[in-house]
Amino acid sequence: MNKKKPVEKQKTPSQCEMCAYFDYDEDWEEYVCIMNMDEDEMVRLYQSRESCPYFRFYDEYKVVRKQN
Repeated sequence: MNKKKPVEKQKTPSQCEMCAYFDYDEDWEEYVCIMNMDEDEMVRLYQSRESCPYFRFYDEYKVVRKQN
């Protein structure tokens, strides 16, 4: 009897994981959004299906390209 392993879906990075404001917090020991938002803004953001208005793509090679 041949048992097939379940196919694991590849995880696509969320919008937050590619954002410049998504950083590691050593106190909480997890990644958090460092954008200064109040509770109401956070609730609206998490409940809506729209993209984050504060999203800024994090490009670690941006500085290097400017130097060349």
